Amino acid sequence: MKQIQRIGVYTSGGDAPGMNAAIRAVVRTALYNNIKVTGIYRGYEGMIEGDFKEMVSRSVSSILQKGGTILKSARCPEFRTPEGRKKAYDNVKEAGIDALVAIGGDGTFTGADIFSKEYDIPVMCIPGTIDNDLYGSDYTLGFDTANNTVIDAIDKIKDTAASHNRLFFVEVMGRDSGCIALNAGVAGGAEAILLPEKDTAIDELIDMLETAKDQNKTSMIVIVAEGDKNGGAYHVAQRVNEKFDYFDTKVSILGHLQRGGSPSSFDRVLATRMGYFAVNELLKGNRSATVGIRGSKIISTTLEEALRGKEFKLDEELVTISQVMNI
Repeated sequence: MKQIQRIGVYTSGGDAPGMNAAIRAVVRTALYNNIKVTGIYRGYEGMIEGDFKEMVSRSVSSILQKGGTILKSARCPEFRTPEGRKKAYDNVKEAGIDALVAIGGDGTFTGADIFSKEYDIPVMCIPGTIDNDLYGSDYTLGFDTANNTVIDAIDKIKDTAASHNRLFFVEVMGRDSGCIALNAGVAGGAEAILLPEKDTAIDELIDMLETAKDQNKTSMIVIVAEGDKNGGAYHVAQRVNEKFDYFDTKVSILGHLQRGGSPSSFDRVLATRMGYFAVNELLKGNRSATVGIRGSKIISTTLEEALRGKEFKLDEELVTISQVMNI
């Protein structure tokens, strides 16, 4: 492999707190090693349109604490076509980019994998998604921050629920993954948690709520992941209220506020470690991999394994713990 002289860095898909910290780490680690850096704006869309900018150390000043991504992000159907990827490669080649660091989720990784194989360009992927659902890492960038955001909201909702004898259904993000719902539900002391990975019948949920009422609970919180098979918080609340109207029922959908905000200390440190590791892996000759954390150690997993290996699964012990804590 020829010596890398310039790295292109981009973010793609949904934004996540910690992406800016990862960009900062990539830029400064590369510059420390006398490697130039090009920022690719708007992900694969910007790659196709040649929306590039030279990055220096001052380009990433004062972004460590910022949510979102200074490089912007966008969905790009055109990149799914060979013609779109050819345009992207021509622009990358013209810009003198020898290797790429991609920050994003499953879709970002899939695009990077295809692009790397078609044009033999080295790529390292950093997992940036609040869903925490990528194989190869215990945690993804943004999950800890999003989880803390949800917990803060749950704590506030519990205050008003207790004041009015109310049953709140709180919907959190997680179309295919229940990680936020499960972790925030346990940390927030929810009476029930509905997850995309688990089938919870409405009658079963009502039994849980009736048991809690019989134990003299005067207010309750049910966490609903948006991908729950019962159809989301509004639909669940409506069906429950038809059979169980003991409490005044309210619904709160937290929505995109879960993606925003200043990254937590954990996400800042994790992003910095991952960005540093990604650049050094490229310099060592690693050509196609994802960065992850296992325990306290930063590791790499081949893109092939990360995308086609075992499915990411919920922590079953935590699921059991949530049930025990709800008695």
